Amino acid sequence: MRSKNIIIVLLTLVSLDGLAQLNYPETRKTDTKEDYHGIAVEDPYRWLEDDNSEETRAWVKEQNKVTFSHLDKISFREDWKKRMLEVSNYEKTTAPNRKGEYYYYYRNNGLQNQSVLYRRKGLTGAEQLVIDPNKLSADGTTRMTSFSLSKNGRYAVYALSKGGSDWQSYRVRDLQTGKDLADQLEWVKVSGIAWQGNGFYYSRYPATEKGKELSTRNENHQVYYHKIGSSQKADQLIYEDAANPQRFHIASTSEDERFLILNISDRGKGFQGNALWIKDSKSADKNWKPLVKEPGQYLYSWIDNFNDRIILRTNDKAPNYKLVVANAKNPDLAAWEPFVEERNYPMQGAGSGGGKLFLNYLENISSHIYIVNSDGTPEGEVNLPGIGSVSGFDGNMDDKDLFYTFSSYTYPPTIFRYDIATEKSSVFKAPTIPSYDPKAYETKQVFYPSKDGTRVPMFITHKKGIELNGENPVLLYAYGGFNISMTPGFSAVNLTWLEQGGVYAVANLRGGSELGEKWHEAGMLEKKQNVFDDFIAAAEYLVSQKYTNPKKLAIQGGSNGALLIGAVINQRPDLFGVAIPQVGVMDMLRYQKFTIGWNWIAEYGSSEKPEHFPFLYKYSPIHNIREGIAYPPTIITTADHDDRVVPAHSFKYAATLQEKYKGENPVIIRIDTNSGHGASNLSKSIELYADLMSFAFYHMGLTPKFN
Repeated sequence: MRSKNIIIVLLTLVSLDGLAQLNYPETRKTDTKEDYHGIAVEDPYRWLEDDNSEETRAWVKEQNKVTFSHLDKISFREDWKKRMLEVSNYEKTTAPNRKGEYYYYYRNNGLQNQSVLYRRKGLTGAEQLVIDPNKLSADGTTRMTSFSLSKNGRYAVYALSKGGSDWQSYRVRDLQTGKDLADQLEWVKVSGIAWQGNGFYYSRYPATEKGKELSTRNENHQVYYHKIGSSQKADQLIYEDAANPQRFHIASTSEDERFLILNISDRGKGFQGNALWIKDSKSADKNWKPLVKEPGQYLYSWIDNFNDRIILRTNDKAPNYKLVVANAKNPDLAAWEPFVEERNYPMQGAGSGGGKLFLNYLENISSHIYIVNSDGTPEGEVNLPGIGSVSGFDGNMDDKDLFYTFSSYTYPPTIFRYDIATEKSSVFKAPTIPSYDPKAYETKQVFYPSKDGTRVPMFITHKKGIELNGENPVLLYAYGGFNISMTPGFSAVNLTWLEQGGVYAVANLRGGSELGEKWHEAGMLEKKQNVFDDFIAAAEYLVSQKYTNPKKLAIQGGSNGALLIGAVINQRPDLFGVAIPQVGVMDMLRYQKFTIGWNWIAEYGSSEKPEHFPFLYKYSPIHNIREGIAYPPTIITTADHDDRVVPAHSFKYAATLQEKYKGENPVIIRIDTNSGHGASNLSKSIELYADLMSFAFYHMGLTPKFN
């Protein structure tokens, strides 16, 4: 559509702040309707789903003018950003991983947009630069999303994402020369890097006709083998299933490269679980052998193999997960044997190294690491610093020590070295954060009743000695879906909220995996309302316990968590003072039509199914915005390169909210550029969160104090 045909009418609304009127663009409406099982549903802003049209781009530009004009009038916004920069300016390092004689790790000197990959020969050798992603783009928005070394450590594959996109390009680097080879692989998405011999397996989508948008290419996921030094056109197709175009196929190899493993999922058909196939290079039969033939409702993941014995993690008849062992010579599911039985707490994951397995259990939403040897015999528990989250404990069969990272809400990410022989941990590297005293803060875990009486956990963090007078600014965060756990973790950005006397609360809602698969299932499909009820109850608890009052209660969530925010402000707008839905899934009737949205059908259901449509329509954020509701000040966020939850969700949501809400609170949308389903670099992240926290404080009627 030509620009002369674009009509933007400015509506004048008087804002409560008295600084300036908000002039929302009046978004063009159409008479688009769609029939869902006999019910006609209006969709007047469907044209905004085309985020590449000239009209949509003009709409985005006008919306951002309104948003940033409003944010620019918050006097302390730049001071908040400055403080975020100060507390973020400390060296951040990841735990080292060994390949041969070298240890590889990422390090950020403080405010680099992207962390830099280094290596050392041994733990005390001179630091060598491997790849600096900051030099890959002028604005620092090209990210290195993965890095994988060949078995001998000579070559590495690294993946690049531009502007926050989920689409990746693969490059190959010769680590002896430090130079990239000519190898360049495109069309990669939802892929592993699985080395075998002088090449590797990876997953991609077919290249399509010139000019077709990337976001439409999400069918027929294929596995290829790429030989180092060859062109992508010469890659060997290993597996595809054109009859099931919405399946994911992800390849991996065992550490000894004996086994090629194929993970197959089909969530678009409502299957929560996966199939698992293998090829055994030692077997005379070179065909695929199914460990699990077809995707179903159970999950199966490869942990390791000890010669012919294959260790798998599964929730098959074990909602909290267990380990089983299959024999490579007879891998059929019926022949599997128990290895580690299910416990009362969920097993979040398992790693291996030094011939042992390290099992990560969540006990009261806190990591506990238990050790078992290669025959499943328990060997005790790793002594951790306290309540928090652990990552790591994954290495090579011949490792003598492993590394892990521990963090919590007031405990910055600290790297520990674990000596396998002595079973002792020692601090390997701890960060130093400017003007931060962890002893000044505390975290407590509480359990509160939800609407149906279910006890729901929540972490609450604040300065010690806080007065429970009902006047504290509270930021309540949650997710509640996709079997994902909200475990304790440190954030320098959130530290700036706590410094201002704020309270940070994280509710562990149903739909997550904090209490096992049953907890997840209690918040999915037709039970999704439990998630909203749990969140509303969390807010009511914070008010009843005098942490805050509704006017000083800000709520925040991203992606599935933004769906949560959109739903609860429709249901209980009186309970919240500020709403921050980020990159949200807001149109529950059409989400499956965009990019890989069909992959979420197993979690949400589909409007195309008559049995699912009623509950989706009942809570869908866009479809339940009503006139006459006093919505809280709301700042919606999205980005132009979000090809996971496409910006159309937020565009249509903002347009509907601005149309139907007649009150004086601002309901604005902040649309980032060159970012995706999250900020594409550190600078953009700090700018975003400074805006969000400033917006929240301002509309609570508070002024922060910065030294």
